[in-house]
Amino acid sequence: MNIQYIENNSFKEYEIKTLYDDVKWTAYTKDMPRLLSAIKNSLAVITAWDNENLVGLIRVVGDGLTIIYIQDILVLQNYQNEGIGSELMKRILYKYQDVRQKVLLTNDAANVRAFYEKNGFNSCDNGDLVSFAKID
Repeated sequence: MNIQYIENNSFKEYEIKTLYDDVKWTAYTKDMPRLLSAIKNSLAVITAWDNENLVGLIRVVGDGLTIIYIQDILVLQNYQNEGIGSELMKRILYKYQDVRQKVLLTNDAANVRAFYEKNGFNSCDNGDLVSFAKID
């Protein structure tokens, strides 16, 4: 497998829909114009490609100077546990290495927690920070 990583934010709708649907993030794909606009307006998007197939994506929102928020990180199910997610994370963290606050919100599951901890993140329930979210 020869995965190529590219920073870009312009895609064909079916590529994005396939990726998000594959990982069961269908709440996003119910409104594809909104999702495509959100991706296009992100601070940064790095993608993973296996030949012509989009297999992974990470996108960041924020000011890029004092804070970034990792909005999405997805890898097709058939490509998970191959290091693609970690490589996407490594590249985005390198790009924003001078940014002090790197934040994300995700589901609490053992494998998810292990992935983010392996990539240098600490859960806010294990320290001095507190996290709040309002999701409508």
